Amino acid sequence: MDYALAVEDTPETISGGTGVLLIHPSTGETDRIDTDFLNTDTDNLLVISTRTTAREVEQKLEHYDVDREKATILDTLSIERGYSRRSGEGVHYVAAPDDVDGIVDTVAEFLEENDGKLRVSLDSVTEMAYYADEERARETVAALLELLAEHDAVGLFHLAEEVHEESVVEEYRELFDGIISLDVDGEVRGEF
Repeated sequence: MDYALAVEDTPETISGGTGVLLIHPSTGETDRIDTDFLNTDTDNLLVISTRTTAREVEQKLEHYDVDREKATILDTLSIERGYSRRSGEGVHYVAAPDDVDGIVDTVAEFLEENDGKLRVSLDSVTEMAYYADEERARETVAALLELLAEHDAVGLFHLAEEVHEESVVEEYRELFDGIISLDVDGEVRGEF
């Protein structure tokens, strides 16, 4: 199954099972790329947020006209910040951004329970590594990529380049079929 990829300087389509790494400056404006990715040619989508709460994700989706009916949000921050939360209404929670098993389990559940074209966004790998450490974050990304391949889904994974050592960024790059680089001026470059 092919998926349209509505991002400049990238192929028109990518095949199911493809993971795309979005490398960006930590101050980079990634919302447009993320929401274009999520909103195009999809039946159901999952946003994993290690950087913002579910409420902030919902505001972003609304601002960029992403169909909330198709969206499931995994909030990894609210419980750790002391907000009591119950899963439901298209929002799931894990205890913290370093609950990598909970993240992988939720993604597996989403992919198993939904049909059609499925997209997953992880914003961001950098925050996950901050909480869980680089090795556990990389293992989690690899596990998520395997799930995408298994279910013919696609994913977009955010990575703030300057926060990581060059060798670490290179290790992440090697895991992915496609790379989108966003520079400080907002210029986008694709490598597929």
